[in-house]
Amino acid sequence: MRTCLIILLTAGNVLADIQAPGSGSPVPPPSGPVVSAPTMRGQPVVDPRASAVAPRRSVAASRQTMQDLLFARTQPRSLGAYPWKFNITATVFWVGEQPTQNNPVPNTKSSWDAQWQANFGGYDDPDPGARHPEFRPKNFIPRQNPFYIALPFNDVERGSHKPESMKAIPWFRRDFERNGQSVCKGKWVQVVYKNKYCFAQWEDCGPFTTEDWQYVFGDSAPKNKSNKCAGIDISPAVRDYLGIDGGSATVHWRFVEFNRIPYGPWAKYGDNNPFLYPELNPLLKARKAQLEQLKRQQKSVYDKVRKGENLRRQLQG
Repeated sequence: MRTCLIILLTAGNVLADIQAPGSGSPVPPPSGPVVSAPTMRGQPVVDPRASAVAPRRSVAASRQTMQDLLFARTQPRSLGAYPWKFNITATVFWVGEQPTQNNPVPNTKSSWDAQWQANFGGYDDPDPGARHPEFRPKNFIPRQNPFYIALPFNDVERGSHKPESMKAIPWFRRDFERNGQSVCKGKWVQVVYKNKYCFAQWEDCGPFTTEDWQYVFGDSAPKNKSNKCAGIDISPAVRDYLGIDGGSATVHWRFVEFNRIPYGPWAKYGDNNPFLYPELNPLLKARKAQLEQLKRQQKSVYDKVRKGENLRRQLQG
């Protein structure tokens, strides 16, 4: 019987070997602070403060260094940092994918967009021969970011937010605009494979379920047991940039606020991309909403003061 192991680590925990699902060999966590200047494809992600040749350390010392450099950045109080999900099976999916035995749901539409393929601009052909060097389809320029992923939770159901959405999603209060409008669609994640990483936007729900908030936002393992307990779907662009061969791989991932994301190929395309359309930045949208609320409050106070002043003049007159 296969078991799914996901270990959520924060500063203060002891880093242990993390076994990949169904595997006997550990997959190493990312080395160094992964959020940094983007690297070229194929180059390792390293800590710029580290020496070129690191001296041999004991296992305990290496574990402490890993915590100092990486896990301290995932503390809840650290702005823009969210905990890592380690050793998660990722499967490749794409816009326009047709149903198969392993994927019974067509991807011509997404959980949040009934016209996903049309709005994307076409079929995101995963065939390596159909890919452009800029990690997009060769035959057309996509109208949405080709760096996209799916996670197994949908915060909206039948036109309204699910009750668990308000409790589980860390940024719900900040990003909420109206009932039934997803606060998850377009959210950025960081995906690490071996010693490379990239960033992508959450644009669909799956694999296989849309109810697993305990895994997506909590510390549980994925509920899904199919495809080696797959817990994230990645697009062909993510696959190619990370150098993943085949249709699946074991990765680490976490949510990342937009203001912490460096420029890279994930910043070049899409009318859903805040790199190209800054007004989509959720932090800026939240600040704008706060300013508008302050203006309304100021106007309300001003109106009350003016009304009181007019009343006083009438009484005196």
